[in-house]
Amino acid sequence: MRQTALRPSAYPIAAIRADFPALHQKVHGKPLIYLDNAASSQKPRQVIETLAEFYAHDYANVHRGVHTLSERATARFEAAREAVRRFLNAKERAEIVFVRGTTEAINLVAQSYCRPRLQAGDEVLISAMEHHSNIVPWQLVCREKGAKLKVAPMNQKGELQLDEFAQLLGPQTRLVAVAHMSNALGTINPVKEICALAHLHGIPVLVDGAQAVPHLPVDVQALGCDFYAFSGHKLYGPTGIGVLYGKRALLEAMPPWQGGGEMIRRVTFEATEYNDLPYKFEAGTPAIAEAVGLGAAIEYLERLGLEAVERHEQELLAYATAKAKEIKGLKIIGEASSKGAILSFTLEGIHPHDVGTFLDHYGIAVRAGHHCAMPVMDFFNVPATTRASFALYNTYEEVDSLMAAIQEIIKVFG
Repeated sequence: MRQTALRPSAYPIAAIRADFPALHQKVHGKPLIYLDNAASSQKPRQVIETLAEFYAHDYANVHRGVHTLSERATARFEAAREAVRRFLNAKERAEIVFVRGTTEAINLVAQSYCRPRLQAGDEVLISAMEHHSNIVPWQLVCREKGAKLKVAPMNQKGELQLDEFAQLLGPQTRLVAVAHMSNALGTINPVKEICALAHLHGIPVLVDGAQAVPHLPVDVQALGCDFYAFSGHKLYGPTGIGVLYGKRALLEAMPPWQGGGEMIRRVTFEATEYNDLPYKFEAGTPAIAEAVGLGAAIEYLERLGLEAVERHEQELLAYATAKAKEIKGLKIIGEASSKGAILSFTLEGIHPHDVGTFLDHYGIAVRAGHHCAMPVMDFFNVPATTRASFALYNTYEEVDSLMAAIQEIIKVFG
């Protein structure tokens, strides 16, 4: 019998699910069970309605406009920036830069912070469990500058080897870039300890928070990180919007990455005077409605309370993990002691793509593949995994349906 620490009334799952229109549909004649949240989450009606209302009544380009709609749009755009600042507990709004997503945020730091500073023989240190977006930008800039990309190892449970990480820090290390939570394994890295170790050597730290922010409270000041990046679409917000948090002193010292409108104060043919933070890094017309939608998503999460969300998801993950271990031929990939709501697995003799296709016919949406983490697949010597990733709206009954469908797959392919 399933045991949970929460009484049904303690976590309002029915009310939460009612907020997400996409969940109330059928796929192949079956009720949709959406377990692809690590790729992108569904959107609550509060976000959908905010976007529609903004486009219907307040839309205009932001900043510098003197008419009423522009002023209203600007106020809502900057209110969204304040919502992000509050959400991350950054010191000031100037430290919050709107970008298209985590990938753009990391590339901004690679090109604007690292590229001017790296020299031949310098090093950038990442971990063995990184998403491609936290590997390739560093490869590009290191190759150009003759620097080295070093990789801190992990163990068979999918945990960062912190002692070996510490040994790789040295006088040539110019930046550490690490995932807060692995998208392929669910591992939650000890970011606070990583930052403390790096800062002993005067090394700044960038944290890829794309997977972490929907699942656990994030306080950038408490973590001590120098940069923090995340995407809106994984946080129940729109696509095309993301955030780079950066400490003011670092952002002030960095040159702009892109040139054009908004990032300027004055332009002549001879020279350009750049705008203040954060606008120095926001060239062109921003994703205005998307930022407003992100603000609405953050407010939705704040009303629920991320502590309650984290508790629900952790109990759901524990239940799913226990059920999965009862299935013969199922191997869980990634069993870190500190782990977020991701269950990656393989089935003996069955390709993950076949598993994903089969599950879709049961109305169950999962991700099958390398999850933009090919080095992780290589480490575990698998071509791919099937990944069920849980969110605040998933239920124990959905886990039961997933496990029952997996059993059917084994029967069919067995």
